[in-house]
Amino acid sequence: MSSVLSADAVSFAYNGTRVVDSVSFDLGEGEFCALVGPNGSGKSTLLRVLLGLARPTAGAVRLFGVEPDRLKERWRVGYVPQRPALARDLPATVEEVVSAGRLARTGWRGRMRKEDRDAVAHAIESVALGHVRDRRVSELSGGQQQRAFIAKAFASQPELLVLDEPVAGVDADSQRRFRDSLTHLVDAHGAAVLLVSHELGAVSDDLDRVIVLKGKVLFDGTPDALAHTGVSLGIHREDLPLWLEGLK
Repeated sequence: MSSVLSADAVSFAYNGTRVVDSVSFDLGEGEFCALVGPNGSGKSTLLRVLLGLARPTAGAVRLFGVEPDRLKERWRVGYVPQRPALARDLPATVEEVVSAGRLARTGWRGRMRKEDRDAVAHAIESVALGHVRDRRVSELSGGQQQRAFIAKAFASQPELLVLDEPVAGVDADSQRRFRDSLTHLVDAHGAAVLLVSHELGAVSDDLDRVIVLKGKVLFDGTPDALAHTGVSLGIHREDLPLWLEGLK
């Protein structure tokens, strides 16, 4: 199994204070991995370093074998941040926003082909926004806006999808649709997924691996191995964050 993302002794510090401490792991093709940890554990900072949005203080990151800022085919990586920036009066519709994700793969010149339009439609339906596809994103609820940006990432059919708390505040039915679309991306397209979330109940049965972070890696293994420590992601879907706060 080829590595799509690797971290080798990655550290990051703010003003001399180390918030990510010598993190190492490899993520392979088609692997579905959750990154969990208490608030302030360095999860979002680590994601920024892994994606090349910040440079590590020490260590090295590789995306598809190259340093993140040297990756030319950026469509290969889909990223959904915790709170996507959105202008208050953004005139774009849901379909236009999602289409922009497809154009990141195909290029901005020329018209989209049928396969591109089909990919956009599939992405929109996968997050249950078909009924508002022609509405401006700025008119939608916060949860619907987040789902639109998830669909934008899906549309490029990335080989690695990175999501930072993507279903926070999203209803249970939409979480199930989100889970189905993630597993489809993994099973049908062989994509790897790195998911940061406190709400793992919807995907607990589909995860290949869980990484627990609190500045450094405290656990890296299968959900079953984590269960042997006394934690079940399904049973603890509500109080898992409280369990994480007690980690040492």
